[in-house]
Amino acid sequence: MIDVLIIGSGGAGLTAALSAKNAGASVTVAGKAYPTNSQTSMAQGGMNAALGNVGEDHIRSHIADTIKSAKGLCDEAMVKQMCEEAPGTIAWLERLGVPFSRLDNGETGTQTIAQRQMGGASAKRACYAQDYTGLKILHTLYDTCLKEEINFLDEHYLLNLITQNGTVKGATFLEIRTGEVKQINAKSIVIATGGYGALYHGFTTNAYGSTGDGIAAVLRAGGAVSDMEFIQFHPTALKHSSILVSESARGEGGYLVNERGERFVDELKPRDEVARAIFSQIQEGQRVFLDVRHLGEEKLMELLPQEVELCKLHEHVDPAKALIPIKPVAHYTMGGIEVDSMLEVNGIKGCFAVGECSNAKVHGANRLGGNSLLEITALGKLAGTNACKYALDISGTPADDTQRQKDAQEIETLLSQAEAVNFYPYREKLGNLFYHKVGIVRENEQLHEALAEVTAMQESQKEMGIADKSPANNQNLIEFLEFQNALLLAPTIITSAIERDESRGAHFKIGFESENEALKKHSIYQLGKEETCK
Repeated sequence: MIDVLIIGSGGAGLTAALSAKNAGASVTVAGKAYPTNSQTSMAQGGMNAALGNVGEDHIRSHIADTIKSAKGLCDEAMVKQMCEEAPGTIAWLERLGVPFSRLDNGETGTQTIAQRQMGGASAKRACYAQDYTGLKILHTLYDTCLKEEINFLDEHYLLNLITQNGTVKGATFLEIRTGEVKQINAKSIVIATGGYGALYHGFTTNAYGSTGDGIAAVLRAGGAVSDMEFIQFHPTALKHSSILVSESARGEGGYLVNERGERFVDELKPRDEVARAIFSQIQEGQRVFLDVRHLGEEKLMELLPQEVELCKLHEHVDPAKALIPIKPVAHYTMGGIEVDSMLEVNGIKGCFAVGECSNAKVHGANRLGGNSLLEITALGKLAGTNACKYALDISGTPADDTQRQKDAQEIETLLSQAEAVNFYPYREKLGNLFYHKVGIVRENEQLHEALAEVTAMQESQKEMGIADKSPANNQNLIEFLEFQNALLLAPTIITSAIERDESRGAHFKIGFESENEALKKHSIYQLGKEETCK
């Protein structure tokens, strides 16, 4: 029986694994893909830390900017902890070997790390590695895990948590390569499975697999989720592919213009304000573009080489010579698994959650750009350490295989039953429904319509199945299981949005365009219980 099982192999999971291993735990990391495929690799712009390398900056300013962006829904103690640990976390990543972009300023160590402006920040605070920041951090963390001989179980799809009397005992997985349903017993678990942005299928910067698998597993096991209505829309995604154009493009001086060539918003306002300004232009029939031509080809290739290549590949546009057509799409989910200050899950003892799947109350109603990479590393350390402490303090006895047998039977049924209804059109329909009715600007009538459509979809799910009946390497099966999780989460998001009759941060509602002090509270949901606020 291992001490700490990490579920999810992105930046949060890898950081937690290193932390738990260094604290003395036996650690296994299980992920449905390979670590280098995780969503962390898509974080381009930078990671916040008040180093003051490019102009004056202070930790207190970082804290203030984060709280301001959160619009009253953050835990200020957690924000303070995260921001205070940021400089030390950057120093730790540098020691591991993250190749940050550098300043030629005659200094040494972290004082040479280049920093850029991000929306909502009062200083140039985001440490970066060109526009590959998340990718460089992810690869460095993975290399370090391999050096530390941490055990990895790749292509293991999470099915369910195993609990006994409200305490986690392990988890069940589908080994994708073989089709075998496996059980892993563990004294403690850290869930680091990412967010649920893929519910906006076709209208998100997220990978198809960002379907909130860990969040859904927590719900089924009796745990709580919170603030699920808060979804951040990134202002600049490529118009036809929804691929992210990093905020660093605006941080380096890019303009937003409509087809008349007019700049219509301060590009460095918080993301929710910029996204709504672009959405408003589109609603008026205007096409919207990102203009970085004035930066020049040399600077673009030095600072934003990935953006240049993505624009050429997906939009057939050379940013040095032409405008980049863009639109706002779903990007980041602030809500997630309800955790306490130790990152332990509300309702499941011994189970911890960190990263985008977790609601640690550091982002509140709207995440500050540059804080996601900080959260997964600074709080990833905390999750790993606390999971280790918990595991080493208990004796732990393995669970029986009741859950594994149940899950194996369900998989066998899916593989044997006829496919009466193809689920893929419903996945497309769900994405379209969420973008247009649970999107950037919301309205209660449309939210109720969306809830009715999702309820009908859940009923139709009983007839849905898969065409591929082979047990091994069955991507059709994995995508159906992901879709089931998306449908489980969808009503919690819509219901929370209906209940929030106000506009706060990323949640903007027609008819309720201002904040309501009475609603400055967290929406908490558990299966079988009425939604509560606190």
